[in-house]
Amino acid sequence: MKNICAALWVALFLMVSSAAAVADDVTLKSRDGAIELSGTLLGFDGQFYRVQTEYGELTVDGSGVRCEGPGCPSLIDFVADISISGSSTIGDVLMPALVEGFALQNNLKSQRIPHDDTRFTYEVTSHETGKLVARFQFRVSSTDEGFADLLANEADLVMALREIRPGELALAKEAGLGTLDDVNRSRVLALDAMTVIVSPTNPVSALSVSDLARILSGDIDNWRSLGGPDAPISVHMRDAQSGIAQAVEDRILRRANVSLIDTVQRHTTNLALAQAVTKDRLSLGIASFSEVGNSKALALTGTCEFSLRANRLTIKTEDYPLTAPMFLYIPARRLPKLARDFLAYTRSAPAQIITRRAGFVDQAPEEISLNIQGDRLANAVRVAEGDSGIASLKRMVETLSPLRRLSTSFRFEPGQTRLDAQSRSNVQQLAQAMEAGVYDGRQLVFVGFSDGDGPALANLRIARDRAQAVKLAVEGAVEASNLSQVTLSTDAFGEAMPMACDDTSWGRQVNRRVEVWVR
Repeated sequence: MKNICAALWVALFLMVSSAAAVADDVTLKSRDGAIELSGTLLGFDGQFYRVQTEYGELTVDGSGVRCEGPGCPSLIDFVADISISGSSTIGDVLMPALVEGFALQNNLKSQRIPHDDTRFTYEVTSHETGKLVARFQFRVSSTDEGFADLLANEADLVMALREIRPGELALAKEAGLGTLDDVNRSRVLALDAMTVIVSPTNPVSALSVSDLARILSGDIDNWRSLGGPDAPISVHMRDAQSGIAQAVEDRILRRANVSLIDTVQRHTTNLALAQAVTKDRLSLGIASFSEVGNSKALALTGTCEFSLRANRLTIKTEDYPLTAPMFLYIPARRLPKLARDFLAYTRSAPAQIITRRAGFVDQAPEEISLNIQGDRLANAVRVAEGDSGIASLKRMVETLSPLRRLSTSFRFEPGQTRLDAQSRSNVQQLAQAMEAGVYDGRQLVFVGFSDGDGPALANLRIARDRAQAVKLAVEGAVEASNLSQVTLSTDAFGEAMPMACDDTSWGRQVNRRVEVWVR
C-alpha cells in the first residue's frame, strides 16, 4: 500500500512539474537582468511579446528584453502571419490587388499560392534577401463566415459587405475582441451600392425605395403597378449569406417592417444574378453596383419627382441612398507591424487608385464646382417658398459659388446623433489628408443641411449643430498636423437643397447631411 501511495505521489509530482514546464515556456529578462517575467507566450508580432503570466496577460516591448525558453520566436526570421476571411466580392479582386500594391510600394515581392476554391495565400518576400517576411492567408466565402472565423480565432481581419449586426457585436465584445463598430475597429476599403436592376428590354426606368420594399415583400407583384406590362414580377437576389443580400434585409426590409417573399430566386455570384436578370424581361434584382453586367440599372425616385441614379460620384458623396460600404473589421488585439503598415496603406492615395482600377468607388476626395451640380440646384429652386425661402436660396448660392464641394460627405445613423459607418471612415480619411498638408493654406467649410420635416428655423439650427459636430470630429482625428495651416469653419442652410423626397425615411436620411466645401 505504501509503495502504491509513493508511486501516486511521484506521478502527481511529475504531472505538476510537466505542467509548470509547459506554462513557463518563455522567460523575458530585462537587458540588465534586474527584472524577470515567466509565462506562456500567446503571440509575437515582431516587436511585442504577448504573455500570459501570474499577473494576467501582459504585452512587453521586445526591444527591452531577452527571451529565453523553448517557446521563444526567432527575431531574425520572424514571419508576419495575417489571416483574412469574409466577402468574396472584396476578397476575389480588391484585397489581392491591395496586397500586391502594398508589396510593390515597399520593395517586396508577392506571390499568390492557391489552395482550393475558397483559400489562397500571398507569400511576401524581401527583394534584397529573398527571405519570407509575411503570409496573407485568405479564406473567401461570405460576410457571415468572416465574422464566424473571427469569433473562432481563425481570422485577424474580416471582409464585410454590410455593417456588423448587434448579435455579432455582442459576441465579439464578450470574446475580448473590442467594440467592433468603433471608429478604430473598422474601416471602409471602398464603396459600392445596392443597385436595382432589370432587363434592358423592360420599359420601367425608375422606382421609389418604398415601392422596392413593397416588391420585395410581395405587396406589389405585377409590373402594371409600376407603369410596365401586365405581368408578374420575378425577384432575384444573391444567396442569403452574402453581404449585399443581408444589407438589403437590414436597410430596406427591416426599416419598412416587412419580410422577403419566399419565391425569391437566389444566385451564388453577382455575375450569375446580373445574367439572369438581363435575360428575363419580367425580372427585378438587387445587385452590386460594380457588377451589374449588361442589365439596366433603375434610378431611385419619389412622389416629389426627385431622381437619383447610382454612379461613382453619387455613391462617393452618399447622395445615392442605398450605398454599401465595403468594410474591413479589425479586432482589438495587436497585429504584426507589417499588418498595421498594410492597414495604413489602404487609406493612401496609391491604394485609392488601385480601388478604382479594381472597379470599385474609391474614397479619395474630389472637388466639384457648384456650376456642375444642376440637379441639386434645380431641387433647391423647386422647394424654395416665400420670401424667406428665396432669401435662404440666394444666400446659399452667394456663399457656395466661390467654393468647390468635396465629395466627402457626412450623414448620421437613422434617429441617432452618431455618424454612420461610411461617415466615420470619412472623418479618418479627411483627417489624414489634412495631416498630409493637402489643404494647407485653404479654407474648409462644413455645411449642414436638413430634411424639410418640421419648422424651417428648427431645421436650420439642427443643421448648424450637425456641421459643428462633424468639424469637431475631424479636428479630434487630426493627430500629427498643425491645424493653423487650415481654416475650418461651419455654415448651414437647413432644408434649402434637398437631395431626395421627404415622404420616406430613406429620403429624409439622405437630406440630413453635412457637406464639406473648400476655398
